[in-house]
Amino acid sequence: MDSHGKTHHEDASPNLIPLSKYSNRVELKTLLEQSDGGAGFLGKRVVVGGWVKSSRAVKKESLPPPPPEVFPPPPSSGGSQASPTPSVSCTEIINSRMNIFRKLFDVLSGGGKTYPIFEKHDLAGQKATSPPEYIIHFQINDGSYVSTLQVIVDSVLSSVPATQLMALGTCIVAEGVLRQPLAASAKHVIELEAEKLLHVGTVDPDKYPLSKKQLPLHMLRDHSHFRPRTTTVGSVTRVHSALTLASHTFLQNNGFQYVQVPVITTTGVGEMFRVTTLLGEDDDKDEKKHVNEKDGFSIDTVKAAVKEKTRLIDHLKRTDSNREAVVAAVYDLKKTSDLASQLEIKQRPKASSTLIKPEKVDFSKDFFGCEAYLTVSGRLHLESYASALGKVYTFGPRFVADKIDSTRHLAEMWNVETEIAFSELDDAMDCAAEFFKFLCKYLLENRHEDMKFISKRVDKTITIRLEATASSSILRFSYTEAISVLQKATTRTFETKPDWGVALTEEHLSYLTDEIYKGCVIIHSYPKEVKPFYTRLNDDKNTVAAFDLVVPKVGVVITGSQNEERFEILDARIREYGMTTKEKYEWYLDLRRHGTVKHSGISLRMEHMLLFATGLPDIKDTVPFPRSWGKANN
Repeated sequence: MDSHGKTHHEDASPNLIPLSKYSNRVELKTLLEQSDGGAGFLGKRVVVGGWVKSSRAVKKESLPPPPPEVFPPPPSSGGSQASPTPSVSCTEIINSRMNIFRKLFDVLSGGGKTYPIFEKHDLAGQKATSPPEYIIHFQINDGSYVSTLQVIVDSVLSSVPATQLMALGTCIVAEGVLRQPLAASAKHVIELEAEKLLHVGTVDPDKYPLSKKQLPLHMLRDHSHFRPRTTTVGSVTRVHSALTLASHTFLQNNGFQYVQVPVITTTGVGEMFRVTTLLGEDDDKDEKKHVNEKDGFSIDTVKAAVKEKTRLIDHLKRTDSNREAVVAAVYDLKKTSDLASQLEIKQRPKASSTLIKPEKVDFSKDFFGCEAYLTVSGRLHLESYASALGKVYTFGPRFVADKIDSTRHLAEMWNVETEIAFSELDDAMDCAAEFFKFLCKYLLENRHEDMKFISKRVDKTITIRLEATASSSILRFSYTEAISVLQKATTRTFETKPDWGVALTEEHLSYLTDEIYKGCVIIHSYPKEVKPFYTRLNDDKNTVAAFDLVVPKVGVVITGSQNEERFEILDARIREYGMTTKEKYEWYLDLRRHGTVKHSGISLRMEHMLLFATGLPDIKDTVPFPRSWGKANN
């Protein structure tokens, strides 16, 4: 009994496997991750919980009634021979036992009659007779491990009808004994024979969006609250978690202190999200009045039709409808989606007329008393702590309001950012290279099963790619050298001509990493016009001490720079960038006025790192709830 007077379940039954902390169950990872596959736990009593990934049912054969007992007649008083009793032939006895033998054979062979679809009169309870009984074989997963556990449940244990119990997505908590599977073809060396069902969370199959068929990742984005229940997204999420832990581990082991920096800031460059409370209900009502129509259809009506047609396609795929019906429904959905896009495009110019121009707003009346934004980078704030603690880092969301809808861009992304005092460009590049290689090695050593599954499902080359990256040095060369290589390309025509001074585009970076060097590279010393104002100006006055770590198939994963520590040059750069509100950066200039020091840092884009680690084609599938231009579903 603990300090609260509660008796722990595991203390009461020493035969139980230790429970998951803070949860009255055993995680599947504890059972299945063992080197023997869990064979050492045979005979142990456990409580497990999870969601149904698949199921099948075996109908229980009714046992034959026992043959009538035959009692010898009492002896007659006259001593005469008793009248003969009715005889039972051997054939009748064998036939009466055949059902028992058949059932035993079904169990031993792992087979039996399966009933994935039940007769209506069996399940509706319309007959006077009791409903049939089934042995149900579940494959459940609780998210702790990539594999599933088979749970054998007698339908009499549940008050829920068998069809509801077996539905994909149903949550069950069962208590029972681990045993060796009876079928020789079993996937694992253990399964659970349930003796109690402690919980059943049913689903509505007509509305539940997931199906037994593997849905494309882009379709799952419309149901982001359910997609972690799929095996692929579950594995990606565990890899994401491992990368987060590995990041903290690497930086903490190398003497970095964790610092929280603000999400709301008054400084920044580029397209930023404004934070304000000045837009009231009246403005919202004005915006709602702008409803564009085309041929009598409103944008809201068309969007509702898109959702309904999407649900129809999901239903057709779940019910194994013929291919022609699915293709026709998909084509109809495309036409409706195109109409919605046209209406949205027509609506944007009219909606823009309701926007308030910043110069006409009195931000002194705003919540913060000045203009405020969602942060694009935390490195400026990190500098103040690096100037006191030496080596610091942070990990948090960064926001960019670029109106771009691509497979490599999100409006909200998470970055691991560092700042190092007494450090220059080469030190930052060393840190980036070692950090990146550490993450690759960490996944190989700590997420083997998930990486194995993702390799099978998404990209068969990821393990080889991670191993090669973790064991190889990363080539470094300047921006000028990169331009020279691009200009010599004879078999490739670029949309943006690679002239010195242009920002390197995705096609430039892809050509360098995928075709020329066939691996990761670090490109440094960029033109000052294509990097932020705070990067340190090189001696040639044309380039700055900034770099990008670029990887195949993804692009830039880590950016970094040595920042300007000289007051006069930084002050001039701020004016050069035309920042009219220089007072916003006075605190930043103060770090140069008082105790300035050379310093550098890096910024790792976590979602891009996950793209490289998993081989996923779209960045929207690397985060739980993606936010991009025109899309923020929940």
